[in-house]
Amino acid sequence: MSDIAIKVSNLTKIYKLYDKPTLRLKEALSVTKKKYHKDFQALNDVSFEIQKGEMLGIIGKNGAGKSTILKIITGVLTPTSGTVEINGKISALLELGAGFNPEYTGIENVYLNGTMIGFTKEEMDRKIDDIIGFADIGDFINQPVKTYSSGMFARLAFAVAINVEPDILIVDEALSVGDVFFQAKCYKKLEDLKNSGKTILFVTHDMGSVMKYCNRAIIFNAGCIVAQGNPAEMIDIYKKILVGQFDGDKKDVDDLIEKETPTELMENTGKSGKKAVSGGNGPEPDKGIKPGTKWQDYMLVNPNSQIYGDKRAEITDFGIFDENGEITNTIYKFKEFSVRMKIRFNETIENPIFAFSIKDIKGTELTGTNTIIEKTDTGVIRQGEEAEIEFRQKMILQGGQYLLLLGCTGFEQDNLVVYNRLYDICCINVIADKTTVGYFDPDSRVTLTT
Repeated sequence: MSDIAIKVSNLTKIYKLYDKPTLRLKEALSVTKKKYHKDFQALNDVSFEIQKGEMLGIIGKNGAGKSTILKIITGVLTPTSGTVEINGKISALLELGAGFNPEYTGIENVYLNGTMIGFTKEEMDRKIDDIIGFADIGDFINQPVKTYSSGMFARLAFAVAINVEPDILIVDEALSVGDVFFQAKCYKKLEDLKNSGKTILFVTHDMGSVMKYCNRAIIFNAGCIVAQGNPAEMIDIYKKILVGQFDGDKKDVDDLIEKETPTELMENTGKSGKKAVSGGNGPEPDKGIKPGTKWQDYMLVNPNSQIYGDKRAEITDFGIFDENGEITNTIYKFKEFSVRMKIRFNETIENPIFAFSIKDIKGTELTGTNTIIEKTDTGVIRQGEEAEIEFRQKMILQGGQYLLLLGCTGFEQDNLVVYNRLYDICCINVIADKTTVGYFDPDSRVTLTT
């Protein structure tokens, strides 16, 4: 028996686009076979495989071809060329409730959808309690669905699709239905299905979910597969695509060298004298830095970081500083620390945005901010000038290793422009004497009265 759940081979989908509806008929009746349409290639020779038990994420911009590939896999659309092989029963969450009859009650629609998927009435009898319980819409289950709110409608549709025990589950942006509690239940069910060995094809713009749940990810762009592999790497590539900076190269971020940060630093050499944009008055920025060296010379820098942008403004130096102003990769939990960078402006730029964020080694972005969020006016920085920016905050992440991301961007005619981004540029090692639940420590104060 094959270990492949879905095999897509050389799939191409071309739509015929007409400027006016009448041109479709005119073309069909044309004796000379004159064409009145333009071809739009939604998919271009796409091939990939999904192993049984794998959860594959598909990511890409709107119009990249994601929904088209799902509709072809589920049989909603016919490809122009190419083949799809399916091994197993599919349940798809594409357009929630697409098969519902508004005149039927909720229960009647449950049985109707079960029949469409291929289940007998007896099989649906065994599943009905789980579906009703998951949807949790009370007595409305016995009312016509045309009386449902959009939230109740989505809850029932999701409950049907996810509780019919499919071999293959296809999800297209459907996990944002209902309130936060229902969403949590949906994600829990998704994780249960994954752990039970079901094959899941997951399309979403939520990169955190791709990182958390998927074993592998594929990036679609302009109807083609750009790259596929580890979710963390694919998300970094996708972010470059979003700002038009992807050139086809990708770098591995799984080989960070684990080393202890040097503990002996040089003597204080005085202030830098550069233009500063600061989050507050802190310790001396250049404390412990030897003349003629840079901050980054003292950092544990990732040799496989991703650096891109048009370089009209360029990050020339960066560093992490502890509460005493000493440069280091190691920060103690609950202590203040700062992230600093120097930016050289090769062109005059109005209102540049400076930013940093921190993510775990799996690629999940945990926290971060920028000068817009912090309501910091950066003004106009002239060509040839250098700015220094500092972000100071308390470290509340759990003990462990993290990755730092730095950026300098801006808006030009309402479009985000990336001047320079340094992805996964260095490691932050957090030291903690206690570890609580989750990503960060709420720093609780406990009072017991007896």
